[in-house]
Amino acid sequence: MKRITTSLAAAICAVAVSTPLAAFAFEKVSNKSDFMNIVEGKDLRLTGIKLNVMSDGEIVGRAFGAEVSGEWQWQGEYFCRTLYWGKRDLGQNCQEVSVQGDKIRFKSDRGAGRYADLTLR
Repeated sequence: MKRITTSLAAAICAVAVSTPLAAFAFEKVSNKSDFMNIVEGKDLRLTGIKLNVMSDGEIVGRAFGAEVSGEWQWQGEYFCRTLYWGKRDLGQNCQEVSVQGDKIRFKSDRGAGRYADLTLR
């Protein structure tokens, strides 16, 4: 039994080592066209949050029981948005966007701040 466990562990390690690290990395989205191809017609979800980023520059959805609304535009390599959660003004922020499979990451302050990973559905 110990030999089988050792062999299984070796096989798992071999697969992990042979899988490129890039396969697990988020890839930066650097233009509006690519961004729209990723989000258009999809819900962006996280527990308690469901958002839609529309091609006309509008953001709509709900988060924790309150409406979310806002506007966005692409500036340089960043998704820049103004956002309201209910009556609360969350302000303007330009964010770095990256994607990995069905996950999209928005990293605040032009990539220098906090991030949120949402699922694309």
